[in-house]
Amino acid sequence: MSQNKAAFYPAGHNEVVLRSHAWRTVANSAPYLQSSLKPHMKILDVGCGPGTITVDLATFVPQGHVTGIENVPKPLEAARVHAVERGVTNVDFVTGDAHALPFPDDTFDITHAHQVLQHVAHPVQVLREMRRVTKPGGIVACRESIHSAFTWYPESQGITDAENLFAKVGRTAGAEPNAGSRIHVWAREAGFDPALITTTAGTWCFHTPEERAYWGESRAQRVLDPGYASSAIEGGFATQEDLERLSQAWKEWAANEDAWFAILHGEMLCRV
Repeated sequence: MSQNKAAFYPAGHNEVVLRSHAWRTVANSAPYLQSSLKPHMKILDVGCGPGTITVDLATFVPQGHVTGIENVPKPLEAARVHAVERGVTNVDFVTGDAHALPFPDDTFDITHAHQVLQHVAHPVQVLREMRRVTKPGGIVACRESIHSAFTWYPESQGITDAENLFAKVGRTAGAEPNAGSRIHVWAREAGFDPALITTTAGTWCFHTPEERAYWGESRAQRVLDPGYASSAIEGGFATQEDLERLSQAWKEWAANEDAWFAILHGEMLCRV
């Protein structure tokens, strides 16, 4: 993603956010793509963050190679460390703009993005670029959450306010929190043949003590991230006191043994 090209990432790239993203793997974040992976493939992972999906993808293509690209260098430090820790060598990481990918046409067998299009103001342009760098016969794969379909228990006005604020701040910056429900439309606008677009849906669900701690703590910290907080406060959507209240609501949710949170994702495979 590129903050210079109308991208908006309200969570920032602080330690808590990067740690929460480190939970992501092919199995829990790209299962719809797994059956398409072949040992020899060359893959691009757009908006790779701390690289856990990227590195995991590389284990599925031992005779191939995976490149992760991110708009800022900070998360790539963790990505490179993760690759070394897992002993994965057929992977590299670069900085660049998803709206103008720094690769020649027809370079990759698969171009993948996870939770990226929801954060950019020009998702169709990003998809055009993903299509451009993918070989004929290759695949462009995307998975995006549908914010309006988030659901949780027990009811909490604080969490409702926190999620409403997240959507409001994102949309003000030009992002689309419900990207998962319209990625197929963006793909058609980007020039993909509708007959070659396959859409599915997937979920995340957090309810065990470990999952509650992971999800609740990450959301509690994101609300207070300086970048997000400044957008919310300067936009007139919240005060610092409001943000403290919302963060506390997430901590209380995580401490509740009955707590449950589910996320619906839209998934898409586009043949080039």
